[in-house]
Amino acid sequence: MTTLHPAPPVDGDAAAQLAVWPASTTRLPGGDLAVGGVPLGELADRYDTPVYLLDEEEVRTRCRAYRAAFPDAGIHYAAKAFLCRALAHWVEEEGLGLDVCSAGELELAVATGFPAERIVLHGNAKSPRDIDTALRLGVGRIVIDSPSEIARLAAAVAPGQRQDVMVRVVPGVAAGAHDAIRTGTEDQKFGMSTGDGYAQHAIARILDQPRLRLTGLHCHLGSQIADVRPYLTAVRRMVGLLARIRESHGVLLPELDLGGGHAVPYRPGEAALDVPGLARRLRAELEEACAAARLPVPRLLLEPGRAITGPAGVAVYRVLSVKQTAGTVFAAVDGGMCDNPRPALYGVRYAPRLVGRASRTEDRPTTVVGRLCEAGDVLAEDVPLPADLHPGDLLAVPVAGAYHLSMASVQNLVGRPPVVAVGCGRSRLLVRRETLADVRARDIGL
Repeated sequence: MTTLHPAPPVDGDAAAQLAVWPASTTRLPGGDLAVGGVPLGELADRYDTPVYLLDEEEVRTRCRAYRAAFPDAGIHYAAKAFLCRALAHWVEEEGLGLDVCSAGELELAVATGFPAERIVLHGNAKSPRDIDTALRLGVGRIVIDSPSEIARLAAAVAPGQRQDVMVRVVPGVAAGAHDAIRTGTEDQKFGMSTGDGYAQHAIARILDQPRLRLTGLHCHLGSQIADVRPYLTAVRRMVGLLARIRESHGVLLPELDLGGGHAVPYRPGEAALDVPGLARRLRAELEEACAAARLPVPRLLLEPGRAITGPAGVAVYRVLSVKQTAGTVFAAVDGGMCDNPRPALYGVRYAPRLVGRASRTEDRPTTVVGRLCEAGDVLAEDVPLPADLHPGDLLAVPVAGAYHLSMASVQNLVGRPPVVAVGCGRSRLLVRRETLADVRARDIGL
């Protein structure tokens, strides 16, 4: 274990640059950073690069913040952001449930001892294996996303049993940082619309199924939402639907799931969703809307994913080459869109930083690119990095704990990086590096 010495005083600008890093991040003499008490240079030497770290205490602190802001709500961590056995264990210990989208995510979680009754299964196109696994393991709720799922699910439930379900409704609310991650509008694949009657028809069918128990409504507006107002609009529309269900069927549904999508900043100065503020305003809006409709207030469910693990993660790369072409400085690293496809998919911008050594040169605009044979393999465009950046240097990218490795590929047969937990000055391997032997083992034909 490395002994950490106090860092020099941090000026205001330098402190601002660390605002998007885990709270445990400290500057070390010589230019390195430590996260969870572990120097990033030391981490790269021990585990090689690329390597991803997760600050365990940051994850746990964020879980606790949601529990404190929403003490009476059901908080389900969205596993699609990132899932491994250790993370499932942390989330379970902090009292959260889990939101999964496949049999794979579900079985991994249950294999850790995660209580199946605290798991919600999502998915716009659930396979027979997804449904069979959910019923066999006893998930708490299944979110029905299309009318065709109703009969299939009811037929799969064992005689004498009932499965709790919710209905995913499209509330007609546009929110999210990019078209590809806006899921609350009519023009996308998730859920059922109230405008054309699909949702109402599905609800009536579910209520007629003796093996299904409808517990509530579900909606999800999108991702990277920094404004509370779309959630308030969704509450009003969902409560209106709850009132119509009572009028049409005489049923009071006890739950309302508003999904997740809570924004986190990827670069200094970007906006984040104020979670305590969201809690206060949601509670007030829900109580007011229910009072106007003469409905009891349903229990809220929320599904934060990125907001819990995103800021807890850091990716560390090694620079392989630096060159200048047509006035642009390119620094190529040993990872890329194979472990982080988000810049290519959504145009996301990051703030990579030189770690492992100090530089006395001025910064210059540098485009950080990956090692894949794709022109779109760009991790960060025109970011300030030292002019003396050279092969062998380390670059670290904060806010890397969500939608990186969960969306990773083996393009060019580049194996996926390992995941390492850090805390209290120690590190431990959570997910090992994917090797060429792993890739070869799947290729069995000639």
